[in-house]
This record gives sequence, C-alpha cells and structure tokens, in this order.
Amino acid sequence: MIPDPQPLAVASAETVSLAETLGRGALAIASYAALGVILLIIGFYVIDLAIPGKLSKLIKVDRNPNATMLTASGLTAVGLIVAASIWSSGGALHEGLLATLVFGLVGIAVQTVAMVAFDKVVGISVRELVTKPDLQPGARLLAVTHVVIGLITAVAVI
Repeated sequence: MIPDPQPLAVASAETVSLAETLGRGALAIASYAALGVILLIIGFYVIDLAIPGKLSKLIKVDRNPNATMLTASGLTAVGLIVAASIWSSGGALHEGLLATLVFGLVGIAVQTVAMVAFDKVVGISVRELVTKPDLQPGARLLAVTHVVIGLITAVAVI
C-alpha cells in the first residue's frame, strides 16, 4: 500500500508556519523591547531635566534616596504605559510600535506635568526634596503619584 502524501504536506506546511510564527514573534519581542528601552531612556532624561543637578550623579555618587525613588517610580510608570500599549496593539507590529511610541511619549509628558503641578499646587518641591539626604514623605507621595498616573494612562491605552 502506498502512503497518502497528504499528511506529509500538512505537516510540512505546519512546520513552515510555526517557523514563520516564531520568527515574527521574536522580531516583535525584540522591536518592543528596543522601543521600551528607548522610552525608558527618554523618561530618565526628562526626569533629569525636571530635577536639579545631574540625576545619574545624585543616584550613583550622592546615593540620594529621594532622587532614586522619584526616578524609579517615573520609570515604572513608563513601563506600565509601554506594557499596556503592547497589550492593546492586537498583534499588528507596525501599528503597535507606533502606538507604543506615541502613548509612551504622552505618558512621559503627563508625568512631567503632574510633577510640576504638584510642585505648584500642593507645594511639594522636587528641587527641595533632592537636596535632602534622607527619604522625605513628599518623595513618597510623588513616587506613588507617578505610578498611579502611569497606571491611569496605561488603562486609558487599553
């Protein structure tokens, strides 16, 4: 009896399809990861502009807990926004990358405005916070505000 060639053709097509799927998935992961890192770097430098002094020096050399907390919370918020943008992209890589870029930049801008607004409205000065050697309550409040704004923006994206 001669084997039916049909099952071989189906198996071969599935293998190619699987390889193509994995290749596209790997490309998407690498693309989103690269964009996420770029947005985190942009977020870091925007926070650096809003905080007096060189942020990397405040964290690395001065070991300033207030600058560290504000930066970490700001970058966490950017990460939430990037993750939500990826989640909502629906598998369309180009559109998803563009949406992630736009929403990430909007999230960074919103955080910056919120930090300035807190400084003006509530009277919590980031400039004063980063001059203090010990962790301040105002830094904790602003850090939570960063994460919450990031979460709100992330949910708005979805």
